[in-house]
Amino acid sequence: MAESALMTAVKNALGVTGTYTDATIQVYINEVVDYMIGAGVSQAVIDAPSSFGVVARGVSDLWDNDGGNVKFSPYFHERVTQLAMRSGG
Repeated sequence: MAESALMTAVKNALGVTGTYTDATIQVYINEVVDYMIGAGVSQAVIDAPSSFGVVARGVSDLWDNDGGNVKFSPYFHERVTQLAMRSGG
């Protein structure tokens, strides 16, 4: 199965090669995308390559949890807000 463009972009942003961590990354991508949808970002905006960076930022925030104290970065929140406004949300 071919890797999605979003998965490729996230792995590139994280500096990850190979497929060993793909399942974990996909879980985090799903979480970030669901968060963005809940915040009012349309699926069309999420699917645009211009949004891949914010998805990667969210995945990185989840990946780099501090002893279970997971929180999204201020940049992630600001960018999601901008994208929700772009979506009309």
